[in-house]
Amino acid sequence: MTIASAQMNGQGRVVVPVVIRRALELEGPTNLVFRLDDGVLTVETIRMVVDDVQRIAAEHVSDRESLVDELIAERRAESARE
Repeated sequence: MTIASAQMNGQGRVVVPVVIRRALELEGPTNLVFRLDDGVLTVETIRMVVDDVQRIAAEHVSDRESLVDELIAERRAESARE
């Protein structure tokens, strides 16, 4: 676990401490996502959020299913009915 503190200025700006930037391999301008859940603030990179969403989605789709092929088949079936 890495713990660091930072001070927020009057405009609400916070500098992410170097120990945290290094641990997350953050360099240069980076978009961050702030999540507040029951009083706990979590800060993640966009990449971390996307990775989580992809992992969750993968749990609900088998390796043999192709959602693209399924969508194309559905669209063709709808088109044939029209």
